[in-house]
This record gives sequence, C-alpha cells and structure tokens, in this order.
Amino acid sequence: MTLPRTLEPEAMDTVEETEAYDAMDHTAVNRAFVDDLLRVAPSPGRVLDLGAGTARIPIALAAAAPHARVTALDLAATMLRRGADHVAEAGLTERVALVVASATDMPYRRGDFDAVVSNSLAHHVPEPGRLLAAIARVAGDGAVFVRDLARPGSAEAVEALVERYAAGEPASAQELFRASLHAALTLAEVRSLADAHGLADASVVMTTDRHWTLTRPALPKS
Repeated sequence: MTLPRTLEPEAMDTVEETEAYDAMDHTAVNRAFVDDLLRVAPSPGRVLDLGAGTARIPIALAAAAPHARVTALDLAATMLRRGADHVAEAGLTERVALVVASATDMPYRRGDFDAVVSNSLAHHVPEPGRLLAAIARVAGDGAVFVRDLARPGSAEAVEALVERYAAGEPASAQELFRASLHAALTLAEVRSLADAHGLADASVVMTTDRHWTLTRPALPKS
C-alpha cells in the first residue's frame, strides 16, 4: 500500500513560516537546480519562476545567466517581501521582478516567456494538474523545467529522508520537510498528470533520491 498524499497549506505566508524557510540552507539544491536548468535552456532570456519563495533561485539564475530576466511569482506576499530584500542586496532589481499571484491562474499569455521553471511548488498545490496545465499554456513552445520532492512509499521512508537531510536543522525545519514529503507527488502521478495536461512530450525522471524533474527543451520554431 502506497503512502497517501497529505496536503499542506498552499502558501506559507506568515513571518514565522518565511523566517523558518529562509533560514534553511538550500544553497546546494538551488545551485543544482540552476545548473540543470541551464543544460535544458542554455541561454534563457525571459524566464518565469513559479513558487519563487524568497527569490533565492531567481537570484542564482540571474547571476549564472547574464542575459536572463526573471519574473519571480509566488502566492505568498510575505515570502516575496523577504525576496525583495535579497534581490536588492544582490543588486538585481533591474533583472528580477517579483509578482504576487497564483501559479494556477497566471496573468500571462503563451509566448510571454522563453522558459517556465519551478522548484518545490507542485507539492503545495491541491490540484497539481492545474499547475501543469497552466505551465503548458504559458510556456507554449518555450522550455519547461520543473523539479519537486517525490513522495516516498512509506512513513518509514519519509523519516529516513528527514534524518538524512534535515537532522541538523531545527525541529520546525524538520517538520516542514516532513510535511512536504507527505504532500509530494510520486513519479507515476507526475507522469500521468503531465500526459493529461499538455506536457506529454516532457521527460519525467527521478534525479535524486528525493526529487523528480520534468523537463522539455524549447520546441523548434515552426
């Protein structure tokens, strides 16, 4: 019997949640995300980052890709307020724009961006199929790069990952990670949703012991 999905709040929008999240060290994971993204989209121009949180990935992407201009979207205004501080400190206010909006109801059209990306958002969304459909719509022929946690097969496997990757974190951070693993999708669920919501041509694979990644390079111009 597989572990059932247990939803967590769609947005972490309190000061306490924002501080707990921002205090966690995501440097290695964020660097890997940007490095892998640039293999799929080597010269990104207009990039939409969904669920950008405190804007750590948009900053890392803008630093690694000098021509990238990133729109960082998140439902949580508190997260983006903290993100605005980070963007200003990095000197990237001209290249990273912060937008409070829902990723499943975006005010953008097909062709507005060259790449649509997301890290660790899908597990927050009650109906992740709507998220993938929105990504497919806005991306159009552009590149798509989506990564998130994968739900383990048992509660014991969840605890093993928490111990492996968050043992040195405060109890509040461990609980955030645990809840995220319970709310995550399985690889099979992602594949099924991608096929049903406009991303059947995307690759969906496990890329670490706790992450799946959905990728589709930009399609040839017709």
